[in-house]
Amino acid sequence: MPRIRQLLDLKPVVERAILVGTARRGDPAASRLEEHLAELARLTDTAGAEVAGRMVQRVAAPTPRFFIGPGKVTQVKALADDTQATLVIFDDDLSPSQGRNLERALERRIMDRSEVILDIFATRARSKEAKLEVELAQLEYLLPRLARMWVHLSRIRGGIGLRGPGETQIETDRRLIRRKISRLRRELERVTRHRHVLRQGRRAIPTVALVGYTNAGKSSLLKALTRADTLVDDRLFATLDTLTREVVLDGGGSGRSGRGGREGRVRLVDTVGFIRKLPHHLVASFGATLEEARDADILAHVIDASHPDWEEQVEVVDGVLAGLGETPPPIVHVFNKMDLVAETELFRRRVLAGYPEAAFVSAATGETAEFQLRLEALVSPFAKLA
Repeated sequence: MPRIRQLLDLKPVVERAILVGTARRGDPAASRLEEHLAELARLTDTAGAEVAGRMVQRVAAPTPRFFIGPGKVTQVKALADDTQATLVIFDDDLSPSQGRNLERALERRIMDRSEVILDIFATRARSKEAKLEVELAQLEYLLPRLARMWVHLSRIRGGIGLRGPGETQIETDRRLIRRKISRLRRELERVTRHRHVLRQGRRAIPTVALVGYTNAGKSSLLKALTRADTLVDDRLFATLDTLTREVVLDGGGSGRSGRGGREGRVRLVDTVGFIRKLPHHLVASFGATLEEARDADILAHVIDASHPDWEEQVEVVDGVLAGLGETPPPIVHVFNKMDLVAETELFRRRVLAGYPEAAFVSAATGETAEFQLRLEALVSPFAKLA
């Protein structure tokens, strides 16, 4: 009986990770290195690992072999040995050869920021569409890195004219992955056409897409306005699937969902959040979310007002939106989490100097009146056209 109780009390093994960040000398972003590592720590926690230590290095340029200097590699290995870490995560993207060299030198699994984000997306995707998009991004990321998976077999090499089983397996896997990528792209094209038909069949009311940095509070704002049963969690990428709800704007009040006439009614669409250094494979794969933003009548850029680097986060989101390649719809900047901001009036004056159309809200306390008033002013031309 004690043995059975002991087995039942076993907890899942949590990986311990060392975080490694670099900054180029003279780069203005170097001053934000600690904040960037803090974000990587949150990503690591979301992915299910425990941060055992951190290591930073300022370099003139990344080295071709290890990305960081060989001396720093020795320090990272010593830290990993001391903390019994089984994983080393880099805040920057590594080339396949750099990852392979680091795994040999550190004798541990190596991941970069993109790989962690892809892993999170794989565990959080719920709808068929999101799962297809994540799988496509993972395969495109994996394709040039297959050699890292077969290093142990490539050592069994024959003489002239012979290929080791590792190299043969790599070629086989590459062929299979390319076929699967083609199949996933065809499936996503069908899904995209289906979504386009659904959008054409929607009621003729203005669509407002909620966009913004991850964990800025987009889902919380949607829930506060529509009482929608949506997941709200203080974690990065808590929700990945788009969610659409209709709401009646009631003159800056609490908002209410339901059916009725078109006047004062808008369609809110919650989209996946963006993040610094978002993997380009993921951006390309999540075409549905970008389509929702591109086809919206109004964009509501939700910003975490309590974050110390909210201005950098705004730049990241603006950069992704600029990549849509078309003239963006009208944008209202919604500064959320105002209940966590110190010196509120000073902050408001500072923001309004750069964003005169800004609205200040707190989804947690239900204070959404300013946002609704901004939306009413923006949707009134659509009501006249209806």
